[in-house]
Amino acid sequence: MQTDLEMLSNQLRAARKAARHLVTCDLATRNNTLLKIATTLRANAALILSENAADVALLSDDDPRKDRLLLTPSRVNALADAVEAVTRLPEVLEEELEHRVMPSGIEVSRIRVPLGAIGCIYEARPNVTVDVATLCLRTGNAVVLKGGREADRTNRVLVALMRAVLVEQGLPEAAVTLLPPTHEAAEALMTAEGLIDALIPRGSARLIRAVREKARVPVIETGAGVCHIYVHADADVVQAAQIIANAKTRRVSVCNALDCLLVHRALANQVDALLAPCREQGVGVHEAPEDWGTEWLSMNLSLRIVDSLDDALDHIDAYGSGHSEAILTRDEVAAKRFCREVDAACVYVNTPTSFTDGGEFGLGAEVGISTQKLHARGPMGLAALTTSKWIIRSNGALRAK
Repeated sequence: MQTDLEMLSNQLRAARKAARHLVTCDLATRNNTLLKIATTLRANAALILSENAADVALLSDDDPRKDRLLLTPSRVNALADAVEAVTRLPEVLEEELEHRVMPSGIEVSRIRVPLGAIGCIYEARPNVTVDVATLCLRTGNAVVLKGGREADRTNRVLVALMRAVLVEQGLPEAAVTLLPPTHEAAEALMTAEGLIDALIPRGSARLIRAVREKARVPVIETGAGVCHIYVHADADVVQAAQIIANAKTRRVSVCNALDCLLVHRALANQVDALLAPCREQGVGVHEAPEDWGTEWLSMNLSLRIVDSLDDALDHIDAYGSGHSEAILTRDEVAAKRFCREVDAACVYVNTPTSFTDGGEFGLGAEVGISTQKLHARGPMGLAALTTSKWIIRSNGALRAK
């Protein structure tokens, strides 16, 4: 009888083998598989919702994970729509990135290729299960998923449906693998040297920090968003109030939601007007310094009055997470300076941070929002799941001594 460790090892090895098979699949095969997955999700919406309801019932109403976990008929349909949208995106594999002929007689080109086997550790987000699997399959990558215990039933039915399509299409079902929602599975994935080419954690700052500290495979950090909006002295207060409300209240449990509002002292007497739409929707406002740097994931917001653009930039540098930051201003010089100096993946001018999303950026579904600077930054679409390979040809060229 297999031990849990042996079973996990076999799953990882099978995924690695599946990645080698996917390299041989042409675009038509990959897209047809995704279209079939979308059809299957819609056809099995009732089953998906039933399993999801069982997961959701275990969370309390005030748990910020509940909204992320919850699926509705419209959300299931949106998942299928996102899968179909990915099939309409341009092909990225084998795209020629560089090409030159050298004096030595060699012809050198660099092309885009799959990363291989990608791991993803995430929490109560069943949409991630489909989004990540979809983008990985579209780019010829196998994916190993390790979701949270809270979404286990939902994840299992989603993966079972996708694997059935893979088998039907003649592809290895291990191309989409779901590990058990256990600490042992997470450890196995984080230490799968030689089997996992990149590991993407999605979830809380605590989860991402744990993966970064324990992983022995390459990690692409995503997710944790402590997002700010700075209201400059000359901002349009009416417009700013609507932008702030959209950034805060559109969906409070997501990483692009506003966490801290910085207001120039010249507009201190306009704070009530700036926050009126938020307060009408029940947002609590916190002005204590110990709350700065909090990712609220709820109907709460930090507030600080600052003396200048410099103070706002210093605050964001100290408390931001490199995710999404915004300035509201009619001063183009201030806007350009903010865009240049803020260290974040996405920087906004007179626009809410709620737009940080692969779909809104025209990338289709996203694997996550990278807050690091190497390889990928911001919403990660198809290109972010590839690496490059050098191809060198000649007619028998020999290198001189």
